[in-house]
Amino acid sequence: KIEKAKPIKCGTFGATSLQQRYLATGDFGGNLNVWNLEAPEIPVYSVKAHKEIINSIDGVGGLGIGEGAPEIVTGSRDGTVKVWDPRQKDTPVANMEPVQGESKRDCWTVAFGNAYNQEERVVCAGYDNGDIKLFDLKTMSLRWETNIKNGVCSVEFDRKDVNMNKLVATSLEGKFHVFDMRTQHPTKGFASVSEKAQKSTIWQVRHLPQNRDIFMTSGGAGSLHLWKYEYPAQRSKKDSEGAEMGVAGSVSLLQNVTLSTQPISSLDWSPDKKGLCVCGAFDQTVRVLIVTKLNKV
Repeated sequence: KIEKAKPIKCGTFGATSLQQRYLATGDFGGNLNVWNLEAPEIPVYSVKAHKEIINSIDGVGGLGIGEGAPEIVTGSRDGTVKVWDPRQKDTPVANMEPVQGESKRDCWTVAFGNAYNQEERVVCAGYDNGDIKLFDLKTMSLRWETNIKNGVCSVEFDRKDVNMNKLVATSLEGKFHVFDMRTQHPTKGFASVSEKAQKSTIWQVRHLPQNRDIFMTSGGAGSLHLWKYEYPAQRSKKDSEGAEMGVAGSVSLLQNVTLSTQPISSLDWSPDKKGLCVCGAFDQTVRVLIVTKLNKV
């Protein structure tokens, strides 16, 4: 048990090796700290990353997941999304902020994807007004954006370390959207399917490490829902002008369970033991669960 002066909002092991196990955290003061849990008194890397609270953090390039540099992305209430390399002091390697004249939106969620070789990498960010933005770190440009009309609570690619395949975004109003990221139409962007999962906020989505077409959503009513994505017969088709456009599949509910009267705000799967997962809720309880029969779906 380690206590720090500032409350911690989010954390990730994603930019570290399994041997080091450095924990990167974002706090309420806008600080990004990387901790060696064997000697946690002083952070091994520390930077005043944002002017306001860091809402979300993700790491890639560590744990043997994803090619390329070990990087950390942070999203903040100050409206900016920044990418950090702990080997570079004080300044981010990328900074995505609102263009001049554009009002700053509270960034609630960030995720890495497309890290399948040394050059390619994207960051997806979701905002309080329903905006989803996809930043291409190779070209340092905004690759795509859309709006799902409701605050975006969580985004996750089905795999960080493959050619972009699917992205799930969950919202404040109990809906989630699955985008097929393989085919980007010049004007329509990515095809998607949306599902009204429940009446309350979907706080988080996490894909099963052993099967990227199965994912779990955690809800404001204290419930977990397990979903399966079915691909369409053909994932792309040509429009009237001959441009390739994606075709969305469908989602089906495999199982759901209510564990708490309070929102389940965080969730993660074990990469080693299939079906083992852990969740944290507003009732101050951490629950460890096992999901069975996953090899039969």
